[in-house]
Amino acid sequence: MEKNFDRKIVFEDGKEYYGYGFGANCDRVCEIVFNTSMVGYQEIISDPSYTYQLVVMTYPLIGNYGIADEDFETKVPTIGGLVVRDYNDMPSNFRYTKTLSEILEENGIPGIYGVDTRMITRSIRDFGSRKAFITDASTAKEDALKILSSVDIPKDAVAKVSCKKRWYSRTSNHKYNVVAIDCGIKLNIIRSLNSCGCNVTVVPYNTTADEIDFMKPDGVFLSNGPGDPENVLPVIETVKKLRGKYPIFGICLGHQIISLAYGAQTYKLKFGHRGGNHPVKNLKNGKIEITSQNHSYAVDLTSLEQTPLTPTHINLLDQTVEGLECEKDRLFSVQYHPESAPGPQDSTYLFGRFIDLMKEANGNA
Repeated sequence: MEKNFDRKIVFEDGKEYYGYGFGANCDRVCEIVFNTSMVGYQEIISDPSYTYQLVVMTYPLIGNYGIADEDFETKVPTIGGLVVRDYNDMPSNFRYTKTLSEILEENGIPGIYGVDTRMITRSIRDFGSRKAFITDASTAKEDALKILSSVDIPKDAVAKVSCKKRWYSRTSNHKYNVVAIDCGIKLNIIRSLNSCGCNVTVVPYNTTADEIDFMKPDGVFLSNGPGDPENVLPVIETVKKLRGKYPIFGICLGHQIISLAYGAQTYKLKFGHRGGNHPVKNLKNGKIEITSQNHSYAVDLTSLEQTPLTPTHINLLDQTVEGLECEKDRLFSVQYHPESAPGPQDSTYLFGRFIDLMKEANGNA
């Protein structure tokens, strides 16, 4: 080990990767995952779905365009940590206001660079996502392994990132009122709904169906978010009571919650889907969409047979379910992120479909 290394990552099998620290100088146990996106590190570090996760960027150069105030996906980033090959602390971008390291430091998020991200990615690919410990290079391996074995990843991720009180995002000349259940919602989803003529009321994840009924929405949106969908029982129960009453659109975690509310099952993927280049086939028209993805769990295809849900999209890499619908209930969902400009506009039609369902429900079709 070179003496100037100051940080390291330790796995439960004792494997260590040494590098250099940036961001916050703190220790943290996280679930380690990888993301194959070439750009978008600001959106990644500010995506609430990465709560409690240490993200390895497979693209080597990170930090080169800094951080722009308008590009955050949440006001307070909650990512567990960031692992990169080459970190650039001198951005070249007329829009940037801070460096990546400064934002991580402000929010207590550790980073490490100079490690072999290709080897770490192969390890995750071969052995799956699992716990890892980012710590000071001087931490003894024995002590690090004790901490790793004694610290579990919390299961309260949605409660941690969901808003505590409802808030509003309004647009001029709105046509529809949408209630968005916040399980860790990305701000660009709200901006996308606003651009379609929707006023959006964002409510905490544990808002009841009766409370949503009182708001008299034209439609209900179920957001993305972190963790195991089976742990988000309040939202599952709310969907059970609201389905058929209002048009419902779910993205990512919202997609999984809809499947659970209808009696289907979900399971954890070996290393998840994270990147901006995943091909998805639309089973209704045969078109292929290039999608942005970030999830650890998927819907069990065979479990859908006993439900009124019909698959609408399939992942061409591993055949996992990427979209569902129930026409009778005016409800649909996708596993990927249409607001993240993949393709770059392959999937924006999904917001239009939500608008059409609200038109139909209001008798304006």
